[in-house]
Amino acid sequence: MPIFFIILITIYLGGNTYVFYRGAQALSGLPVGIKIPLAILFWLAALSIVGTMLTRNIKMPVFLSHTMYEIGTGWLIFTLYMVLFLLAFDLLKLCRIPFNYSFVVSLLFTVILLGYGYYNYRHPKTNIVNIALNKPLTGDRQPIKIVAVSDLHLGYGTGKTALKRYVKMINEQNPDLILIGGDLIDNSVVPLYAENMMEELSELKAPLGIYMVPGNHEYISGMNASARFIQGTPIQLLRDSIVTLPSGIQLIGRDDRSNTTRRSLQELMANVDKNKPIILLDHQPYKLTESETAGVDLQFSGHTHRGQVWPMSLVTDYIYEQSHGYRQWGNSHIYVSSGLSLWGPPFRIGTESEMVVLQLSTRGIVLSRKKDNLFYFSCSL
Repeated sequence: MPIFFIILITIYLGGNTYVFYRGAQALSGLPVGIKIPLAILFWLAALSIVGTMLTRNIKMPVFLSHTMYEIGTGWLIFTLYMVLFLLAFDLLKLCRIPFNYSFVVSLLFTVILLGYGYYNYRHPKTNIVNIALNKPLTGDRQPIKIVAVSDLHLGYGTGKTALKRYVKMINEQNPDLILIGGDLIDNSVVPLYAENMMEELSELKAPLGIYMVPGNHEYISGMNASARFIQGTPIQLLRDSIVTLPSGIQLIGRDDRSNTTRRSLQELMANVDKNKPIILLDHQPYKLTESETAGVDLQFSGHTHRGQVWPMSLVTDYIYEQSHGYRQWGNSHIYVSSGLSLWGPPFRIGTESEMVVLQLSTRGIVLSRKKDNLFYFSCSL
């Protein structure tokens, strides 16, 4: 792991050096009194990610902490696209196609792209999936409406203002059940207490309950500290545990694979009735065939963010057998969410932030609720 981070840091510093060099060439005609302040500002922005990481557990004014975090992480994506555009122009130059304003045009394209990415991030989509199970649901609530979200990453990037929008968005669906697929917390619980985010989370409403599993970022934040924070909210944290809901649904919440001693899926499945619906919450979507083999009816995962920005989405598509969206594996329905929010840079380019609405019914008979609380039946053959 240290070698991996050394490689990433080397690439990042190399990319910034390349952008700085090309910028120095483009601005060579400016007076020294302007170039020196610009150079200082450039490297302060480039290295601000270090300060952001070092101060993550230090309580600071909210505006200052959010600004540092967004500049520090946002510069990662700025560097990525500047390098890609500049390399494209350099390639044209090698092909003897001259272009005199490559740095200025690259800067303009990058700014426009980041503006689009920020807008896209601020407008999450609602994706609705209708799922018919082969097992009966009990009770009057059919179909069961589940709002499933993951990767809110509450902290210095996703603050209380954004959380308020998300809570409103979720509650407007009038869900029967709310599921959170991990990474509710980003890198530290300090900003969550500083902004009293428990207040907003306490506004979540669902008659069948609100459940979540830990993600790798709950472990980064400190699992004990994360669990204590969650205890102050209506959210029930599941760590290798099972809950049976009034609808007959058996909800299995797996601990994150950051815990190398977590129980296996086979161990957990030994404690459920396979004749009743089984929903699995597991933050990281690895070994999905195990869920199918074990008899899981529905799995909800997150973690991938689908890379957040292109071309990182190509990397996640390569790494994960299912990096995003809905797919049926035999009798198992699996949804991997790209996340309601995101980690770090506030941009979505080539991907989307999403809230997932799962309409759960029994195959053959679909029960739909109307606004006047009456029901109608239809049969699917």
